[in-house]
Order: sequence, then C-alpha cells, then structure tokens
Amino acid sequence: MPRTYKLLSVGTNAKTIKSDNEKYTTAIMYMKPNEKTCPMSGPNMANCLGPCLVHAGMSAVFPSINISRQKKTDLFQNDQKLFLEILDKDIKKFIRDCKKDGTTACIRLNGTSDIDYERLINMESYDAIFYDYTKRPNRLNKKLPKNYYLTVSYSQATDRYQNIVEDALKKHPNINIAVVFRDKEKIPVSFLGRPVIDGDKDDLRFLDPAGSIVGLYAKGKEAKNDRSGFVVDANDLWDLIPTLEVA
Repeated sequence: MPRTYKLLSVGTNAKTIKSDNEKYTTAIMYMKPNEKTCPMSGPNMANCLGPCLVHAGMSAVFPSINISRQKKTDLFQNDQKLFLEILDKDIKKFIRDCKKDGTTACIRLNGTSDIDYERLINMESYDAIFYDYTKRPNRLNKKLPKNYYLTVSYSQATDRYQNIVEDALKKHPNINIAVVFRDKEKIPVSFLGRPVIDGDKDDLRFLDPAGSIVGLYAKGKEAKNDRSGFVVDANDLWDLIPTLEVA
C-alpha cells in the first residue's frame, strides 16, 4: 500500500512491490540522474543515461514524476544539509511504520542515482536494511556498513567500463553482478563463469547468494531495442551450458 514521505516512495514501484510481504517492506528514492549523481554514467564509461529506467514506466506517461525527481536532485546538489535532514526524518518515519506493521524496513536510496550514501549518513544507526545497485565498483574497496548491500550493475557499453567490472570481480570474488539480458527466454544459466539467479522474482538483493550473477531481463520496447551495451545478448553458447560440478 502506498505511503507518503517527502523523499522516499513506498508501494509505487512495480519491482519493489514484489518484495513487499509479511516480512519485508521496501522504500525507494528516485532522483533525476546526471553525471554528478551517477559519476560512471558518461559516454566513456557505462553510457547509461540514455537507457536509464528514469525514462521508463509511469514517468514516461506523467511528466510530473520526473519534475518531482528533478526537485529532489536540485535539493541534494544545492542544499545537501537540508536534504539529509529530510532524508533522516523520512527514514525514521518509515522504520516506525514498518515496526507497526511487523515488517523489516528495507531501503534503496539509489533508485535512479549512484550516490555513496554510506559516506553521507550513518546507516548502522538505523534499524533497517539498506541495499542498492551501483555502477561504481570502487565503492566496494572501502568497508561498507554491516547493513548495506551493493550489487554491481554490468554493462558492455564501453571496454573501459566492462574491464572495470571484470577487474572488480577478480578483486572481490563474493560480489554480485546484475546483468540485464535482452530476451527473457534466453537468460543463461551462467555468465562470466558464475551461476545466474533470477533477479526478477523480487528486489531483495541482500538475500542473494554471494558470488552470483543477478539475471534481469529488458522490459518495454525501448529497453528491448537498446543497443548502448546496457542490455546484453546471451549469444555465447558456452554461457548457455550449465557449469558441471567436478567430484
């Protein structure tokens, strides 16, 4: 059921709604992405501003949605102190609401941004689980809060970004990587030498087994036709062959 907060959204996102049940409730924050709020989004890196989900769903129908997201972004960039004060109140109110419902508060602060909130707020001071997708693997080089889970977002947009992600895999073998595949019927059983799990059944990334590829599929005509490298074609037959256990 939708709830009203100043910065956070609850019960309005099709993906996070799948995760809401008698145990968990998810809040998400959407901003208008740019190269400051998403430092790796530029054309020489992940090149993901074009295919970003900020342009999909209801935001493509109702311009007021992205106007609201722009206002949040402007507040963050122009008065970060006030932004964080409002965010703190939202988080605390959301946690109180979850406790009334008997559910665990789950919070995604980067719905359409990639800000290192672990540097800006004391996540461990809140009785909640934080999680995000990120295109900034270097965030994993520092110790994260115990209640914060990051899933790295893969892209073949540029060799430079692809190499950064694959290098992060070598450096942090237990991290999880989210990959968007073009065809739901052709999601491979393994990718980059790792097992692929179904990432579309829910959005609770903190429950995923360590070292997994989180398989997602492109939704909507624009995403299915994306050629930026964000959406991956599983044409490598080797990836379609299950990894064999050697006794």
